[in-house]
Parts: sequence; C-alpha cells; structure tokens
Amino acid sequence: MYLTQLSLTNFRAFTRLDMEVPRRILLLVGDNAQGKTTLLEAVYFLATFTSFHAANDRQLIQFTNKDEPLTVARLVAQFQRGGDEHRMEVRLIREANGGNGGRLRKEILVDGVKRSMQEALGQFNAVIFLPQMTRVIEGGPEERRRYLNLALAQVMPGYAQALSEYAQALSQRNALLKQLGERGGDSSQLTYWDKLLTSRGAVLIQARIAAIQELERLVMRYHDLLTGSTEVLRLHYRPAYDPLAPANGQVQLPVELGADRTGFTLEQIQEGFTRRLQSLRREEIARGITTIGPHRDELRFLGNGIDLGDYGSRGQVRSSLLALKLAEVDWMREKTGHWPVLLLDETLAELDNSRRTQLLSALQESEQALLTTTDLNLFDPDFVARSNVWQVRAGFAAPA
Repeated sequence: MYLTQLSLTNFRAFTRLDMEVPRRILLLVGDNAQGKTTLLEAVYFLATFTSFHAANDRQLIQFTNKDEPLTVARLVAQFQRGGDEHRMEVRLIREANGGNGGRLRKEILVDGVKRSMQEALGQFNAVIFLPQMTRVIEGGPEERRRYLNLALAQVMPGYAQALSEYAQALSQRNALLKQLGERGGDSSQLTYWDKLLTSRGAVLIQARIAAIQELERLVMRYHDLLTGSTEVLRLHYRPAYDPLAPANGQVQLPVELGADRTGFTLEQIQEGFTRRLQSLRREEIARGITTIGPHRDELRFLGNGIDLGDYGSRGQVRSSLLALKLAEVDWMREKTGHWPVLLLDETLAELDNSRRTQLLSALQESEQALLTTTDLNLFDPDFVARSNVWQVRAGFAAPA
C-alpha cells in the first residue's frame, strides 16, 4: 500500500497543498515549525481519523476568518492497495452556531461514497513514530490502551464498533451504579448493561490477547537487531478481567509473564467476565463505578525482566519503541496482506550510528516511508541518494 497523491485544504499550517507522493522513501527536510510533522499528522489522520497532537478535531482547522459561518478542512488521498487505486476524503466542517466554537461535523468518503468511521477504518493503513510517543512506554495505562486501540482498529473489522459500544455501555452502567449506590433500588437492572458490556468487552479482550502475542514475536526480533542481542524485550499484558484468574473464593495472584490466553473463545471470555461482574456487584454499587474490564487493561514493556516504564533509560525506551513500531509494520502486513505507510518524525536524531544503520536497512523493505528531519547529514549519503528529498517551508512542500 502506498500513497500516490495528497491534497490538504485549511488543515493546520496548510492553506492549500497538492502533491504527488513518491513511492518508497520520501525525506521531508526543513526547519522546525514549517509543516513537516503536520504532513505526517495528515497521513495518519486518513488512517485513524484521529490526531496525535490535537485535543479535538476543531484544532485541526485553519481559520482564515473565525467569523465565517462555515469553515471546512479537507484531506484527500489517492492510494494504491493490492494493485487497485482508491480515494479517501475526510472533511472537517465547522458551522458557526453562536457558541462553543460552533458545531463540528466529520464526513468520510471512500471512493466517493460516504462511510461511517467504523466502516472506513482499515481502508488505508499507516504506522507513525514520534519522539513524544515514548509515553506509550513511560506514560499511564491509558496511553498503552490508546496505542492498542488505534493499531487494532486499522486491521480488525468490528473492533472500532465494539470499542465504541463498550464505551457507551460502560458510561450507562456507571451512571446506574452511582444511582443505585445513592438512592438504592433493584440491582437486577444491571443485568442488561452487564450483558452488553461483557459481549463487547470480550471482543476487545480476545483481540488484545492475540495482537500482543503476535506483536511480541516480531518486537523481540527487531529489538534484538537494534540492541545487538544485548537485551530481550517482552510484552506483558495485564487484563483487568483476566480469563486465567482463579475461580471465586480463591486468592488471586499475579499471572506470570508469558501466560497463554489464546485458547479462550469469545463465549468463555464473556461468561467469565459476567460471573466476575456479578461477584463484584455489591462493591461496585458502593463505589459507583465499574472496576474491571478492558477500560482498565494494562500493558508493560520488560527489558531483560526490568520494567522499562519505571526503570528504563532513555536509550532503552527509544530502542524499544522503535522496535515496537517496526514490528507494527510487519504485523499489519501479516493481518491485511498490505504494507502500511510508515511515518517517522525526527527519528534518527537520538539514535547512535548502529541503530541508525539497522533502522535504515529495515526501511528498505517497506513499500513507502515518509521521514522528517532538520538535518540531512544524519542520513547515510547512499540512503539519501536512493531516496526522494523534498523541502518543506512555511506550509509548502516541493522537491529539493
């Protein structure tokens, strides 16, 4: 899979951009704050329909006149997938309504046909690496859950829909728990929400179990290359509802690293999740909140058995994250049959020469990669000679 054309209108720094995107390696060179990262953000937005920078979609729209009754940001991409050409278009439409910055609508078209976000996810795939993504390892559990959700939504049909319905059921169930705790009432009212929560939650849990095991196999290989076989990287999934948890009445101990959960069916996960919710019902009513489920899952990164989120050095964290992203590229290809577009923002700046060499070698296998840099000297001259080099300046991009 690879981009052939990209068009941006009123998106961030770009009032208007139309570019034919070269295949293979594209180096985007320019000073800071010229629009290089925004280009990567736009491509990733077309894959996930969310921004890694903006708190909300309204921040992505360039307002030439904030009093305009209608402002539209538009992203359009032509791309090849399996020998066929496709077109993806996203419109962010802000309609002034006199308050709260106006009403915002998001329209998505695939090959000219309007689609919901859930229907459009997976049509175009991308993997992105940013310096601030070290928070996937060092940040809170919500960062790692978001990472898993964005990756899985691109490759697993129905995952995004299950995630959305799970969040809605969780919100309704928490509201009912709070009401029961404050005012009392019939706790059997929770049965409907329990069924909805566990049916959607089982989809998420099963998908995460499989994805983490598949990613770990690939991550270990890339990490071994990047570190010269000096460290072993493992991924430790800690589901808030664990299908391997002991039966009620037994003391629950932490499940060891490497535990195999892949044999559980959706029905088994849902049934066990339901029983666990029932056993916690009195406690959850008292607390007014759902205490277990995929919304509280955790993923930890262990280097030679040491938790990198707590004790990893800066170099260990960056190497692990880079290995994760390279593994994600291979994993998406295995799941979809197509290479995703790889987006790397200032990736070489903090890598030593050995890791740079390994990374540049790995890039040669992908169908298309877009890399940003402020310093072309960070790249091997032979690599630069084999790449397309574009200059980005003040919201414009063109061959150097």
